[in-house]
Amino acid sequence: MDTQDQNIHRLPTPPLNRILAPDSIAIIGASADPTKRGNKALQGLLNGGYQGEIYPINPKLEQILGLQCFKDVDSLPQPADLALICTPAYTVPEIIRQCGSKGIAGAIILASGFAEMGGSGSELESQLLKAAKDSGVRIIGPNTSGIFNLHKNLNLLALDSVSAGEIGIISQSGNMLLSLVLEAADNGHIGFSTYVGPGNQSDLGFSDYLQFLAEDPNTKVATFYVEGFTNGREFIDQARKVSLDKPVVVYKSGSTEAGQKAAASHTGSLAGSYQMTRDLLQQAGVTVVGQSDEILPVAEGLALMQQAKGNRVAILADGGGQATIATDRIAEAGLQIAKLSDHTKTQLTKLLFDQASVINPVDVAGSTDANPQLLSQCADILLQDSGVDMVFLVGMFGGYSLRFAKEMHQAEMQTASDLAELTRSQPKPLVVYSLYQPVKPEPLRLLRKQGVAVYSSIEQAVQIMVALAGRGRHIQKSALLEIPLPLAPDHASTELLQRAQDDDRHPYEHEAKQLLQNYRVDVPTQRFINQVSDLDNLPSTLCNQPLAMKVVSRDILHKSDAGGVRLNLQGSQDLKQGYDAIMDSCRTYQKDADIAGVIVTPMVAKGVEIIIGVSRDAIFGPVLMFGLGGIFVEILKDVAFRSIPVSRQDAWGMIDQIKARQILDGARGEQAIDKEALVELLLTTSRIIETHPEISELDLNPVIAYPTGYAIVDARIIADQPTTTAQEKIA
Repeated sequence: MDTQDQNIHRLPTPPLNRILAPDSIAIIGASADPTKRGNKALQGLLNGGYQGEIYPINPKLEQILGLQCFKDVDSLPQPADLALICTPAYTVPEIIRQCGSKGIAGAIILASGFAEMGGSGSELESQLLKAAKDSGVRIIGPNTSGIFNLHKNLNLLALDSVSAGEIGIISQSGNMLLSLVLEAADNGHIGFSTYVGPGNQSDLGFSDYLQFLAEDPNTKVATFYVEGFTNGREFIDQARKVSLDKPVVVYKSGSTEAGQKAAASHTGSLAGSYQMTRDLLQQAGVTVVGQSDEILPVAEGLALMQQAKGNRVAILADGGGQATIATDRIAEAGLQIAKLSDHTKTQLTKLLFDQASVINPVDVAGSTDANPQLLSQCADILLQDSGVDMVFLVGMFGGYSLRFAKEMHQAEMQTASDLAELTRSQPKPLVVYSLYQPVKPEPLRLLRKQGVAVYSSIEQAVQIMVALAGRGRHIQKSALLEIPLPLAPDHASTELLQRAQDDDRHPYEHEAKQLLQNYRVDVPTQRFINQVSDLDNLPSTLCNQPLAMKVVSRDILHKSDAGGVRLNLQGSQDLKQGYDAIMDSCRTYQKDADIAGVIVTPMVAKGVEIIIGVSRDAIFGPVLMFGLGGIFVEILKDVAFRSIPVSRQDAWGMIDQIKARQILDGARGEQAIDKEALVELLLTTSRIIETHPEISELDLNPVIAYPTGYAIVDARIIADQPTTTAQEKIA
C-alpha cells in the first residue's frame, strides 16, 4: 500500500447488524423477468413477509411486483441499510461508490468474474475493494449466493420450505446450503437463523460472520461449510472466544489433494493443509465434523444440549443387538462406557425383569414391551448416577404401538413427555436413537418438539455425543488455560540472526543449536571446526567418546545425500580422515558449494525419534508441529499441529494426539519417554518463535527422546523476515 492510499479518508464502518438484519433493502438490477435474481429476490422478500422497506432499482421500469421502481441509487427517498447488486461484474465498483454516497451500509454482490477467475478478474476485485474502503460500504461477496435472516423474514434466496430456527449457517457453497435446507425440511424440526454465502470474502470474511452469529440472540450454534480460509488466524482467534459461550461447528472440505484443487478452482482461495486446519480449529474449541451428513445433526445436537461435562455414556436399550452396536461405536469414538454405581444397578433391578442386564449397557430384555414408561424411569435413574455424563436411549421407542398394540400409544406419548421433562430438569444430555425415526411416529415427533434429540442412525448419534463431550472438555480446560509469556529477547541470539541475514544466508546448524541453548534448551556439546588443525584442540567434553561430524554449508541442505556426514569417529586420525572425506564428497556433490566447515558433536544413544517443527503458515500464522521424527515423519505423517502461542494443555494434547503415542508410553517392555521434558521443549519452542518473528521455520529433527530428557540431533532455522531488535520488542 503506497503513502497516497494510506492517507485516503475512510468513512466510519457501519455495524454488521445493520447489514445482516437490515430494515431496508435496495435491489439494484431489479427485474420483471421471473428467471432473474433481481426478480427472485423481490419474490422472496414479498412472499416471506419482510416488513422493511424494499426499493427496486431499474431505470427502465416504473413498477415491479407492485413496488415502485427507482431509476438509480441517488433517487432513493432515504439510505437503505443493504443493497443487493444484481448487475454484471464490471458495473459493480461504480455502483459501490454510489451506495457510499447515498449512505448505504452494505452490499451483496452476486456477480462472478472477480478474483476467482484470476487475471483481469483479480484487478477488478481490487478496484471493487478500493471503492468499498473509500466509501465505507461493507461487502458480502462478490461471487456469493446471497443471504437470509429468517427471524427478520428476510429471504434473498427465495428458498421454499425453510423455517426460522437457531442454527446460523455460513457456507461457501450454495448447493451445500440447499442440501442442508432440504435435510432440515425432512427432519421437520430444524430451523435456521441467518445464512451468508461469503463468496470471495474480498471484505467481510468468516471471522466477521462468526462475530455476528456470536452476538445474535436468535442463533444458538454457528455452523460453517469452508472450502478455504483467507485469514485463518483471525478466525481461530475469534473462535477461541466465541466457542466458550456458543458452539461453533465447521465442516472443512478439501481433505484430499484432489479436493483442495477443486476448492481452489471454485473459490479462488487456498485450501491449506486439512490436518493442520482441523487441529487448529479444534484447539480453538471448534467442533470439526468429518462427514457432510454430520453437519446438521451435530449442529442440531449442540443447539439442543450445548455440552456434556464428561465422556462417560450409559446405554439404555430394549434390544441386545443395537446395544452391542452402540457399545462398539462409542468405544471406537473414544468415549467411555460408564461404570454404573451399585445403587444405580439396585434401582434398575427393582424395575426390570430378572433376565434384564443392569451392567452397562443396560438391556431391559422385554421389560418395556408392555410398559414403555419404564424407559423414562430407567433413564432417570441413570441420569442421577454421578459416574454418568450422558444417557443414550437405543432401540424401538416411538414404535411400540406400531409393533405391539395401538393401545400403547398413550403410554408412549406420556413416556416422551417424561423424557423431555428429564432433559429440562437436569443438565446431562439424553440422546435418542430409534429405528422408527424414519417413519416419524407421533411419540418421536413429540419428543423432538419438546427439545430432545432423536436420530435414525446410531453412528450419527454417537458423533453428537463426541461433539458434546469435546465442547465440555474445551470449556473445562479453558479455565486452566495459561499461555506462557514470550521469552525476554536474548541479545546474542538477535545478533546471531542478524549476522546470518547480513551474510545473505540462514543460520547454520550449530548457530541454530546455539540459539536454542541461549534460551536454556538442553543441547548436546558441539564444536564448529573450519580447518583440520582445529581437530587437535577439541574440548575435553568431546574427547574419548564416539563423535559425529557434519558439513556446514549454505548450499548443501541434505547433508547425507552429499556425503556430508560421518559417524562413530574416535581419535585424532579418525576425525581428520572423516574431515577430509566430507570435504571430498561434498566437493564432488557440488564443486562450487560454499563450505564453512564442520560440526563435531557426540554420538547420541538410541531412543524414540521425535520431530518438533514450526512454520509460519500463510493462512494461519505461526504453527507448531509434533510427531514421530526421522524417516517416519514422511512415511507415517503421524503429527499434530497447534497455533502458536501454545499452552501447557496444548502441548500435552499434541503428545497425546498422535497415533503412535503407545510408543511414547513404552511399547513392548520399553521404558516410557520423558513426556514432561518434551512438553517443556514444545513450550520453549513456541515462546522462541514469539520472541523472534524473523524466524519463519524451525525444525528439530530428530530429537531423541529418552526416559529422562532428550537429545537434539539436528536443528534448522529459516530466518527470512527483518530482524527485530530487543529494543524494538520492548517498545
